[in-house]
Amino acid sequence: MGDDMRLNRRKFLGSVALLGASAALPAARAQDGGSLFDMFGTGRVLRETDRAGNTAAAQALIATNEPILSYDTLNNLQLAIAQYEPFVAAGGWEEIPQQAYQLQLGASSPAVVQVKRRLISSGDMPLVEYANDIFDADADRGVRSFQARHGLVVNGQIDEATWYAMNVPAATRLQQLYLNYTRVQQMAPTLTDRYVVVNIPAATIEAVGGSMVEQRHTAVVGRVDRATPILASKIHQINFNPYWHVPKSLVRQDLTKYMLENPNYLAEQNIFIYDGSGNTIDPATIDWANITDAQVNYMYRQEPGAANSMGHCKINFYNKHDVYLHDTPTKALFGENARFHSSGCVRVEGVNELVTWLLRDNGDWDRSRVDQTFDSLQRLDVAISNQVPIHTTYITAWANRQGTVSFRDDVYQFDAQGKITFES
Repeated sequence: MGDDMRLNRRKFLGSVALLGASAALPAARAQDGGSLFDMFGTGRVLRETDRAGNTAAAQALIATNEPILSYDTLNNLQLAIAQYEPFVAAGGWEEIPQQAYQLQLGASSPAVVQVKRRLISSGDMPLVEYANDIFDADADRGVRSFQARHGLVVNGQIDEATWYAMNVPAATRLQQLYLNYTRVQQMAPTLTDRYVVVNIPAATIEAVGGSMVEQRHTAVVGRVDRATPILASKIHQINFNPYWHVPKSLVRQDLTKYMLENPNYLAEQNIFIYDGSGNTIDPATIDWANITDAQVNYMYRQEPGAANSMGHCKINFYNKHDVYLHDTPTKALFGENARFHSSGCVRVEGVNELVTWLLRDNGDWDRSRVDQTFDSLQRLDVAISNQVPIHTTYITAWANRQGTVSFRDDVYQFDAQGKITFES
């Protein structure tokens, strides 16, 4: 997001502070007795709405086996463009007001009417003859559908991320469809029968075989100032229970800061320092506030184990950027809306499943053996018999056969720049 968006968010959040307090009022009344609550029918709405079912229905819209990057995507994008063009020409959808912020199931507000009209406009809620001001089961299902299509946490609430995504103009979404159609068109001819796709804006990974997604994984990718590079390569090796060698850039940018805050940081993280002759260096002998170039060039190595930054494995592919896929001990990040936290490498949720898939042609490497090797903490390097192509890509809009169109934020501002080709 640019500085203007961040500024607007700060203003927005400040202006809705009072709205948040008032939004909680109907729930409090319900607890006091519920007569007013039931007068509007909202008590019944809360009792009868299947929120878990609505979430499952929303996730089913996007959990198809069609790859984000494929020839099929081109056809699906063409259909989406054909739907969006006349709609945009007619004026698109209306903005929803700040009063919609934090609305959820059971709420009663004039802003609910605008939320419903917005959801109907984008096909997340069926057309109704009269949109009332009760946040009912249809609105809950529609919000969850919208959130799933935009890669947001599916909670049924008009939270900050949902409010902003709803207020992106339809014309902007159409431009995303145009731009990504061209990107996919350029990449599709390079695809093989079996490949891995890392879609950076979505922070997801797809393992594709026979033109279908065989596995889909949530990922954490590079933050804006340490972006994951866009490239095409081949996955050639799995490192089980690897050492992690801290990159020199991180020694100077991050490690010095951590050591100044906590002199025991290296010991707690099981990181050892070695000089060029392989001798162990005592961290207490380094002035972390004035670290020298020679000290930055020492080897900082983290031992295998639960705290290792790469978790139980590292998945190597050829590239000049020294990036790779890997496991992580920090699992909580996979549950966030915006998973842009790494220094360029890609963290993989459920990495044991992906490793099993990659080692399919390596004999008896089934899921059980992969898990056992993880648990053993044994250092082991395995060359992949049939190297698997990998594409790290930048797709911010795509669609599937059932007509579900997905969008993601332009995190690296490549859409804003109109970029359709990238250096590998």
